[in-house]
Amino acid sequence: MTKKIRFSSQALKEVLYKYQYNLNTGDIVTGNVFHEEKQGFLVDIGNKTAGYLPKKEVAFGNNLVHKIKDLFLVNQTREFFIIAKTNKSSQLLLSIKRLEYIRGWKRIKQLEKDDIIIHANIKKINRGGLLVEVEGIIGFIPSSHVVDTYNPNINKKRIIRCQLLLANEKHNKLILSEKRALLALNIKKFKIGDYIDGKIIDIKHYGLFVKIHNIHALLHISEIGDEHIQNIYKYFNIGDKIRVQIRHIDMKQGRISVSTRK
Repeated sequence: MTKKIRFSSQALKEVLYKYQYNLNTGDIVTGNVFHEEKQGFLVDIGNKTAGYLPKKEVAFGNNLVHKIKDLFLVNQTREFFIIAKTNKSSQLLLSIKRLEYIRGWKRIKQLEKDDIIIHANIKKINRGGLLVEVEGIIGFIPSSHVVDTYNPNINKKRIIRCQLLLANEKHNKLILSEKRALLALNIKKFKIGDYIDGKIIDIKHYGLFVKIHNIHALLHISEIGDEHIQNIYKYFNIGDKIRVQIRHIDMKQGRISVSTRK
């Protein structure tokens, strides 16, 4: 039977003190919190100089809590990101928030590479779309990429399936699409050239939105019949059933274009 070796916080502190390192802004360092002050924590990082962790640099993403003590405890050992170095005392200013931000973006880059469906937490709903959280990073789903913006139950949802449209760490910009994820899940039901029965769910001056297998497809006014239509509202009503042909599938944007032209 393998014997478990316990490595105490005290033993770790002794190891940290034993070695000296040149630490700079941008480095990731392991340390042990040994004292709490009103505005932050003192952290032993093993270079015989205490690092300082402001309380505003502790919480991040889902870790945002009302009481900092629920998240962070004195005597905890973990990693920190060095965000600054004071000139007078050479004390290092530390951050957990920045470290988790960097790691969150790293995970998002992997999600972008794998191009998989993401389960995001809905944080806020407004007229422009949904604010969501992915790996601790706040992202945005425009209303044009929400499957059913008129559904009153969307306020009760906490998790939404989506896929990435844009991930720009430099500008902290994360754009996602629920429609893209839904199309990816149902793509086997669609084939260019197929005829499908659908239902008109919205009418715009430029065309009709037709629901087919829970996907919202655009029937552009130029693709309605062979004659030019002056007033689209005169010929169609929401709820009307219509048979359409699939003309184009855009997996990147989660869109399907259909036609009724022969």
